[in-house]
Amino acid sequence: MRAIDGGPVLQYVDGVSLMAGAANVIMQLSWPAVGYGVMESKVESGRLLDHPIKRSRTTLQFLAVASLGTEDEKRLFRRGVNRAHAQVRSTDESPVEYNALDPELQLWVAACIYRGFEDTHRVLRGEYTPAQREYYYQKGAVFGTTLQVKDEMWPETRDAFEEYWQESLKKVHIDDRTREHLDFIARARFAHPLTAKLIGKTNLFITKGFLPQEFRDQMQYTWTAKDQKRFDRLMKVIATVNRRMPTVLREFPYNYLMTDLRWRLRTGRSPI
Repeated sequence: MRAIDGGPVLQYVDGVSLMAGAANVIMQLSWPAVGYGVMESKVESGRLLDHPIKRSRTTLQFLAVASLGTEDEKRLFRRGVNRAHAQVRSTDESPVEYNALDPELQLWVAACIYRGFEDTHRVLRGEYTPAQREYYYQKGAVFGTTLQVKDEMWPETRDAFEEYWQESLKKVHIDDRTREHLDFIARARFAHPLTAKLIGKTNLFITKGFLPQEFRDQMQYTWTAKDQKRFDRLMKVIATVNRRMPTVLREFPYNYLMTDLRWRLRTGRSPI
């Protein structure tokens, strides 16, 4: 089965799902070649610690255009991302070899993004039926094909994806330098100091809650049964409030980001 033409990529576009963003970044960067590619990137304007607002906008806009954009919008966005990624290559001093245009690395990133959407859907909306799970899994290939991943690289079925995922976990390794970088993100320390102080502790807790145990272990995070019960209670409240929100608010910031992207393309500005 290949990706299905037509129909939405996501059943629901819940902006609140972005609360799992730091957890997903940890998952993506847990492959050393991805982690060091990000940390050593020479694309100064795209570095989170130097330009947190711009970097966050670009990342979220990618999720928005992959999920909601037209084929032409995806093509134009891909062109902009490719220009930036072409500059991200390892040097002789790099501890690992990497190339941001490597489809295998992008497949892993896309797999993490899809897994994150599936996890947040389960928390906010409950489990998919088997048919829904397969349908939206096939649509999830777009998170890779919007970049360099060929359609045939996306595992054929959701069961095949699980095999790919388990095999890919063998490549997960977070060293001290990467762990420090990722913990900085999990504690929201890239944000304004006042913002980081207000949300850092909560963001770290939510990040831990969304991380599969393998990644918690790599980050050396503790997680108890008491933590899990507290996390489940918090998510139940958030899910209840989210379902009762007006659509325009529930879909923010994805709806805003698509409006911004279309304005940027219409006025000849860079999409990223």
